[in-house]
Parts: sequence; C-alpha cells; structure tokens
Amino acid sequence: MKDKPNPDDRRDNVEKIEYNIGQTLKNIDLAEEMIEKTDDEKMKRDLIEKNERRREALKGMREEIREEAIARERGYKN
Repeated sequence: MKDKPNPDDRRDNVEKIEYNIGQTLKNIDLAEEMIEKTDDEKMKRDLIEKNERRREALKGMREEIREEAIARERGYKN
C-alpha cells in the first residue's frame, strides 16, 4: 500500500514566514548583544558572520513572503 503525498496546503505560508522573520530578527539582536559583551574575538567574528548570513536569509524570506501574498490574492492558481 502506497502512501499518498499530503496535498500542498499553502494557506498559512505567509504567517509561517512572518514568524521565521521575527525569530531571525530576534536572533540577530541577541547576537549583537553578545558581540557587545564578549571579549572573545573568535566568538565576535563567528557571530558577525552568522548575522551576515541571517541578513541574507531575511532578504530571501521577504521575497518569499511577497510571492506567497500574491499567490494568496490570486487563490494559489497558476
């Protein structure tokens, strides 16, 4: 007996992406606080690099949220 794949349910994608954006911004802020508090230069570099990657990821998430919002308005039709 083969399992059927779950149907693609995109109705809450915008909310999920918004949540992920919020969490990423929170992580950036926490890392910035750690950068200010630590004297460990390696940790500072690592956190700075991580925040750079997070900021790049935010660009992609914001683009994705625009696409999902447009798809939602169009009823997810091609």
